[in-house]
Amino acid sequence: MPHEPLLVAILGPTGSGKTALSLALAERFHGEIVNCDSVAIYREFSIGTAKPTKKEQARALHHLFDSIGPESYTTAGEYSRQARQVLSDIRGRGNLPIVVGGTGLYLRALIDGLFPGPERSEELRERLRSISSAKGPQYLHRILRRLDPTAATKIHANDVPKTIRAIEVSLAAHRPITEQWKSGREALQGFRLLRVGLDPPRADLYERINRRVQAMFEAGLVEETSQLLKTYGMSALPLGSIGYKQVVQLLEGDISPETAVAAVRQAHRNYAKRQLTWFRREPDVNWLSGFGDEKVVQERAIALVEKQL
Repeated sequence: MPHEPLLVAILGPTGSGKTALSLALAERFHGEIVNCDSVAIYREFSIGTAKPTKKEQARALHHLFDSIGPESYTTAGEYSRQARQVLSDIRGRGNLPIVVGGTGLYLRALIDGLFPGPERSEELRERLRSISSAKGPQYLHRILRRLDPTAATKIHANDVPKTIRAIEVSLAAHRPITEQWKSGREALQGFRLLRVGLDPPRADLYERINRRVQAMFEAGLVEETSQLLKTYGMSALPLGSIGYKQVVQLLEGDISPETAVAAVRQAHRNYAKRQLTWFRREPDVNWLSGFGDEKVVQERAIALVEKQL
């Protein structure tokens, strides 16, 4: 019986070299790269997401970057459906799919599946967004606490999109979302999965994050954010994400340029820690750690893939 085709998933914290590794593997093994970052899917958000440049994207086929508009919102389940279709297309072309990105929930949705929740109701969402605008996110979170206390403990009170989705699902299905989380999930079929995790030394990682943030500001992060704010206002949801959120505070005069740079660096370092905590719970990860030399890491990853092919 022939082997199922291989799927490589590159995971790890921000700034760990995932993009460079994905390109090295794609060029070596006729690969196509599939985004697994919840902010890089948005059009017009480029500098602050550190998505691959046009030159980098020309080196291999890239998918699910710039795939939705700035005012749109997508769920992990919707991402999973789109990504699975992309993986099926790549398999049909006989190429190696390489999933890369730092959003752990998206990766889990893609590989393990999520519960089959009800369809989105834009009418209900708009009402809930209006309530949040008028009375604040804490009021919305109290509604969720009444409907599903367990879900409320897992969703931050300021995370309005997740709070709205949890309320929506609980109301539509007439039972708490946490009960539905336990219902059947449909795992990804038709691939052999190789997880490759990047875990550089912490001091090296933080130094790379600091340099990357400085480069973002030098490349025009403030100007990019200013233009997005002018065009969409805060209806562009990614303006609340790391980097953009702090620059919005700068543009509104709440913090100084020096404070903004320091705040973005700190936020990225904190996020990297959270990502590592999440990804260490993933099973069967081939961790590549302890190397300051990116080429050494890439060579080890290439060897891992060659063993599987």
